[in-house]
Amino acid sequence: MFLIALSLCLGIVVSAGVGLEFRYHNSLEVEKYLRNVNNTFGFTHLHSIGKSVEGRDLWVLILGKNPTEHQIGIPEFKYVGNMHGNEVVGRVLLLQLIDYLTRGYLKDQLVTRLLNSTRVHILVSMNPDGFESSNRDCMYSQGRFNKNGVDLNRNFPDAFSKESGTREMEVRAIIDWLKTESFVLSANLHGGAVVASYPYDNSNKGAELKGGSSITPDNDVFVHLAKTYSYTHTLMHKGDQCYDSKDFTDGITNGYNWYPLPGGMQDYNYVWGQCLEITLELSCCKFPNESELPGFWDANRDALLAYMQQVHLGVKGQVLDADGKPVQNSLVEVEGRPNLCPFRTDSNGEYYRLLLPGNYTFKVTYPGHRVLMETLAVPYGPASFSALSHDFRLERDAATTPSPGNTHPPESCTSSQVWESLEGHSPGLVSWGGTFVLVLQAACSTMLL
Repeated sequence: MFLIALSLCLGIVVSAGVGLEFRYHNSLEVEKYLRNVNNTFGFTHLHSIGKSVEGRDLWVLILGKNPTEHQIGIPEFKYVGNMHGNEVVGRVLLLQLIDYLTRGYLKDQLVTRLLNSTRVHILVSMNPDGFESSNRDCMYSQGRFNKNGVDLNRNFPDAFSKESGTREMEVRAIIDWLKTESFVLSANLHGGAVVASYPYDNSNKGAELKGGSSITPDNDVFVHLAKTYSYTHTLMHKGDQCYDSKDFTDGITNGYNWYPLPGGMQDYNYVWGQCLEITLELSCCKFPNESELPGFWDANRDALLAYMQQVHLGVKGQVLDADGKPVQNSLVEVEGRPNLCPFRTDSNGEYYRLLLPGNYTFKVTYPGHRVLMETLAVPYGPASFSALSHDFRLERDAATTPSPGNTHPPESCTSSQVWESLEGHSPGLVSWGGTFVLVLQAACSTMLL
């Protein structure tokens, strides 16, 4: 009786052995559900990362063994749903995922290993105002934009375009969120097609443009991530089944090859946030009938879990100075992967590099210390729910005496610095030891965004 009464009070049906009801829950119902989950399960933590234009909280539920704060060696993962308010399947799936994870922790082996080895952040709705204004038309429902009529997936700083303007409140919240957490892997859930799309979404038609695709230095990893989702999904890998869309080989596509998209969130995550993000298009119909929702969950459940597990690809660890202390803003570069903004250690001196199995040469630099070059054999980490753990230990450069000024993080890698590097061409590349290094590195800062 108590459970039934509580469920009715929340406006959400949750019954033992059944789980969360398959329907569209409004913003108030979602908030009440998340608060209930947070109060019920000690391995969760609920917080708001900001407000929408109309003042609705952007609620993020964190799940993990230690949900309230980052732990050394535990990667940060996130899912973001409902960026376009009228694309609603992702919103439903993330609520179902929360229900599945909370009911399965310490009971289901996969769920338990995931949450013990990963700190998972779930933003059910990035655009609650858009959702509340939408109707239930399959393809042409209003609500795509936020209250100000802005497409949030065109509003982020862009590495390939100088177009700027006011950042919407929801976008500013995401940018600020990326500054507080060292996210490693992410996915953004959309609707209107069935495909996994990966960066880059944009191009200035420089050297990154190859065969009609805008290719990142980590293209092999992005293709693997997209295929992990598409082939674990029951149908996506067979190609898009939507009547008005192209057929996607393996159920994946390079974003730019599909259509150019300036100001997108996945490119921003990768270039400035050091977080590899892909976009998951999960339904032909943006606002399908509620009777279809259980089928969408069945099609996506295993893929959502398998994708989360990929956060354990590659290598992780800390960079330690000559005194054995972790150092922030040390460059950790991988030979042959000239990122627009080089990957750097965070405030804990940590780095995470998602890499497929193989041998990789790392170059680690920090002021006042010798350049360190090491080659590592990287196994397939997801199988053991842990990337290869390796700390880089630096030696002081006797020829350099660090000044007090060298101990402070320089300015962050800014949009203007990236744009200057890309002006009229792709980033200039120079060679060190058979490796490519961006000329941009001299301009990009050592501060992790």
